[in-house]
Order: sequence, then structure tokens, then C-alpha cells
Amino acid sequence: MSKDGCLKLADFGLARAFGIPVKNYTHEVVTLWYRPPDILLGSKTYSTQIDMWSVGCIFAEMVSGRPLFKGENENDQLDKIFKIKGTPDEDKWNTMKDLPLYTEMKEDIPQYDPVDFREIFPDLSEEGLDLMDSFLQCDPM
Repeated sequence: MSKDGCLKLADFGLARAFGIPVKNYTHEVVTLWYRPPDILLGSKTYSTQIDMWSVGCIFAEMVSGRPLFKGENENDQLDKIFKIKGTPDEDKWNTMKDLPLYTEMKEDIPQYDPVDFREIFPDLSEEGLDLMDSFLQCDPM
């Protein structure tokens, strides 16, 4: 983070060029621990919201000193996200049903209630908790 508050994401190993109109891409983008749920569920269309999830993961790591979602593979990554964020449902995330891998695995996705971020980040201010929650939204829209 620069002195003037500019956050620079520096790992471009899985980076993709971005343009308008949005194209279809592979879902194998972004380092696993910073990959959002929609991408883990097979979305091939994405935009800058993918970076907002990653920024939230980086923010959580800066606050706690360790990765928030440290999955070993894509299914484990989703499980770790849902254990903290709660398992989303089609009422709250209406486009989830359109994600290719969701339709394949929806019967096998465990149901979790969300964990209050205050339990994970007890020293973070209300504003910080709100910012964290704003970054880490399962629904990319």
C-alpha cells in the first residue's frame, strides 16, 4: 500500500487482461486463497468485482497476520469460505443457480450459518468490520 493510500495487487501469475465488453474466461484465475465463490463455482464471466474479493482477503490477512480462507483445493476453499460467510442460498444470491459447478454440487454443499466477523477480528473497529464485510460478498453483484 503506497503512502497516498493506493493499494497495488502484485501477483500477476494468473492475471487476465480485462476489457469491455466482458468476455468469457477460464475459472482458473486468481490464487486459490483469494479466489471468490462465483469463480470457484465455475463462473467464466467476471469483472473488477473479482479484485474486490481478493482485496478483502488481503485486508483480512493484514489484520490477522494469516490467510482467512486457506483451502487446499477448490472444494476445500469453498467450504472454508462458507464456514465463515455462511452458505449462500438462491434467495440471497439469485444467479448462483446459473453457475456451472453449483448445479453439479449443490446437493453436496454443507449448510453453515455465518460467523460474526467480531469473533475473528476482535480488535477491528466497526468501520473495519463493515469494510471487511463489504469486500467479502459471495454474490459478485
